[in-house]
Amino acid sequence: MNILLTGGTGYIGSHTAVVLSQLGHRVVLLDNLSNSNAQVVDQLRRITGLDMPLVHGDVRDTPVVQHTLEKFDIQAVVHFAGLKAVGESVQKPVEYFSNNVQGTLSVLQAMQAHGVNTLVFSSSATVYGEPQFLPLTESHPTGATNPYGRSKLHVEEILADLARSDPKWKIACLRYFNPVGAHASGLIGENPNGIPNNLMPFIAQVAWGQRTELQVFGNDYATPDGTGVRDYIHVMDLAQGHAAAIDYLKQHPGCHPINLGTGQGYSVLEMVRAFERASGQAVPYRVTPRRPGDVAACYANPQKAHELLNWQAQLSLDDMCTSTWHFQQSLGRLESP
Repeated sequence: MNILLTGGTGYIGSHTAVVLSQLGHRVVLLDNLSNSNAQVVDQLRRITGLDMPLVHGDVRDTPVVQHTLEKFDIQAVVHFAGLKAVGESVQKPVEYFSNNVQGTLSVLQAMQAHGVNTLVFSSSATVYGEPQFLPLTESHPTGATNPYGRSKLHVEEILADLARSDPKWKIACLRYFNPVGAHASGLIGENPNGIPNNLMPFIAQVAWGQRTELQVFGNDYATPDGTGVRDYIHVMDLAQGHAAAIDYLKQHPGCHPINLGTGQGYSVLEMVRAFERASGQAVPYRVTPRRPGDVAACYANPQKAHELLNWQAQLSLDDMCTSTWHFQQSLGRLESP
């Protein structure tokens, strides 16, 4: 298939591009490069041996999206493009709704105009809000606690309405838990512009000596060590989940919310200790107040993904930390004077 990845040079998009390309799909990338770098395309070529077209544009620019769909005869869209930091969303809610909700509406309008009806949407476990029970199943009530989560939930509701309105639509809403890790080559990984909003790249930068210490946001949660517990999933497992979802949608119209997680939760301090083991480096940290919108614990029941997609996570916490450290070392050597 010819598949468009919006946000395709980003962290999850680039790893999914590798998996889809290696399965024989033709991948096209669309990105405004607000939190990524065009050099990722060169790294993808080194990994896959393939040239992937990059369209530099914003998903809110509907004519650009529509032209891309037409030019490359796109048959399916994987929609990654959007802002994703909980704390930042509390400070900049309008920007988040513009990027995440308005951006998705623009993609859908372009898809309708071109007759493309297969969509995999990059959603999030934040749509569940404060967990009422754990592990989280797809039947758990939704109700986000921050603007980022609400933006994802609004889009999911739009997509469900769209699928109800027209049986041609085939949509998977993949509810990610916490993607970490990097491609085994060390050529691509999570490399955000500026200060990382996610835990793992921040830990890696502290271990490398690029930052002095990690801030641990709260140690008074109702968890075994008081720090937040999350379901961390290797980005390559996540990428495989997207490929499985595209295969599933070929025969299954409708809108399908599906968790992609491991079913195992780890605390912030457990992640710090695991990374210290993988890297052989100390990761100094300092406890600071909780962030608005954070929950104590969040981890998946991934049974539905196993049943529908024949998918389950394969890679371990050690794999996540080791691959992240390998990428950080590669990155650090490139950036050293």
